[in-house]
Amino acid sequence: MTDAPEPVDPDVVTDLRRRLRKRRPTPVADALPGSAGVDLDLLDELLDYWADGYDWAATEQRVRALPWRLVPTSLGPLRAVVRPAGPDAPVAVLVHGWPDSVLRFERVLPLLTDITVVIPALPGYPFAAPVDGHGRTAAETATMIAEAMTALGYNEFVVSAGDVGCDVAETIAAEHPHLVTALHLTDISQYHYLTAMPEDANPEERAYEEHGHRWQFTEGGYMHLQRTKPRTPAVALNDSPAGLAAWLLEKLTSWTDNDGDVYQVFSRDDLLDWISGYWMSACIGTSFTPYAMSRIPDKAPPAPAVFTIYAYDLVNAPRAFAARIFNVQAWHEYSRGGHFAAWEQAASYADAVREAVALGRRR
Repeated sequence: MTDAPEPVDPDVVTDLRRRLRKRRPTPVADALPGSAGVDLDLLDELLDYWADGYDWAATEQRVRALPWRLVPTSLGPLRAVVRPAGPDAPVAVLVHGWPDSVLRFERVLPLLTDITVVIPALPGYPFAAPVDGHGRTAAETATMIAEAMTALGYNEFVVSAGDVGCDVAETIAAEHPHLVTALHLTDISQYHYLTAMPEDANPEERAYEEHGHRWQFTEGGYMHLQRTKPRTPAVALNDSPAGLAAWLLEKLTSWTDNDGDVYQVFSRDDLLDWISGYWMSACIGTSFTPYAMSRIPDKAPPAPAVFTIYAYDLVNAPRAFAARIFNVQAWHEYSRGGHFAAWEQAASYADAVREAVALGRRR
């Protein structure tokens, strides 16, 4: 018996390759600008490789070899990578977001060998344990992680996160303050400026709000659709590997610091590892749950917080705005790095986890 994800049925892989080889061309207007979505030439090259060159078996073997634990909680089982570092080692929970998985942290793990690391597979995301009703909200996921950490015997820990993971991390720290000694975040939930912008915001904060709304208008269509009509794209993306790859590749390309070449950040195999996790798990629709059923905590998390802000992330908040919500103790801004900082800038990310650990020890 193993707590690792179940192996994928070989018929699923065979069916994937058949679908890819039979995919239809996608005519679009030649006059569309480059910002109008995925690069179709890049996509076509990647799909050809997915059909006839990519080795899912090797990826699956690597993923299943991780030190997985399956932990019961009141809201269903939580599967997590749990790598202990000794009885007296500090503990850090690393929380991924969308459109990724525990694979976000593969480059950070080797840099934190003296820290016990727990990486939950968020319910409804690749490699996660199935739960009743399929997906879980960020708040429900926070409850599951808090219960699982207690069950594992970890009663104090740092939480490090980005993207949807920040919503989860904020909620754990707000609702379970006795467990969280410190936070490390690369951003904060956009729902803060979308739903609760303070009336006394200063000019820097107003500029942030305006930038955020412009970004939502030009780049946030995926978020609006996943929040308001999640069932509709879920059907298309779950049935078409080409469609799924287009949906995810666009984000992996435009959200990273890559100078116009995504292969500076991800190899072809890296891209397909991340994308295949969604296809093999048939989980793209359930991964929309935190978007469709979101809320932000109604109280501020008291834990001291370290922020690392990467220049090419999506909508970076100023420190003044973050300080309205979090107990900001350290703030670092970097000229390189994008949305997947743990992958793109693993060294500075690991340094920030260590800084949060040190803050938590002084609490």
